[in-house]
Amino acid sequence: MASDKRPIGPEDYAEPRCVLCEEPYGKAADVKPIPQRRILEKLDEYMSRRDYEAVGRHLQYWMEEAKLGKDERGELFLHNECIGHFRKNGEREKALFHVEEALSLLQKLEMEETMSGGTTYVNAGTACNAFRENERALSLFEKAKDVYETLPSVSPEMLGGLYNNMALTLQALRRFEEAEVFYQKAVNEMRKVDGGELEVAITYLNLADTLEQKTGAEGAEKEIMGLLDEAYMLLKDAHGREEGYYAFVCEKCAPSFSYYGYFAAAEELSKRAKEIYERD
Repeated sequence: MASDKRPIGPEDYAEPRCVLCEEPYGKAADVKPIPQRRILEKLDEYMSRRDYEAVGRHLQYWMEEAKLGKDERGELFLHNECIGHFRKNGEREKALFHVEEALSLLQKLEMEETMSGGTTYVNAGTACNAFRENERALSLFEKAKDVYETLPSVSPEMLGGLYNNMALTLQALRRFEEAEVFYQKAVNEMRKVDGGELEVAITYLNLADTLEQKTGAEGAEKEIMGLLDEAYMLLKDAHGREEGYYAFVCEKCAPSFSYYGYFAAAEELSKRAKEIYERD
């Protein structure tokens, strides 16, 4: 069976993916696996159109199919996708429901120390962080770190995403020095990734926010301006790469530039995102 593994980016600005390990489903005759790759392809199609209602219907349909087919690994995969979907749409109760379901299945399937386990912890932690359950989020990210750092097959992109999410959570907890360390670890990993400029740019903007919260805008003005300049150059140079995601990142980053007075940069990024969305 072909692997459905997909690396993830920083979970609060890119849709997390459930990375299931390439293990056989088992030989039980009554298990009917769902077609994960086909499901992801259709999800990507809906996401490219920002048709979030269709995403929800699609996930619900296949969740029922997985349950009917007794495909618990398929259910885990879908719970991970649901966590990301409901997190992005701000639906707290639904997102956290799927967090609990995913963690329960992870334990039942004895997959806590697998790639799927680490990715589930990342997705769950990202949802908890999004809904301000930061202590729990950090605990889940630490579990993911324990898994990811012991698996040689974990990509720099996955580690970079994890470290960035850990830094965001530490920042929310006002543990600024620790947040800075993990932002730098994220940058170091993402610089190893071909096409990782967008994630590095986002991390620089996050780091600028950390410095402002730690010392105030005036106290860290020079460092903040340097980070903003670096981030803008990376976003500018990355124009044209994976256009749907590029538009999403530009749209997300524009308000940060505006906040710090980089109005021309904010306008340019918003314009690029709009042009891509209208063309699609």
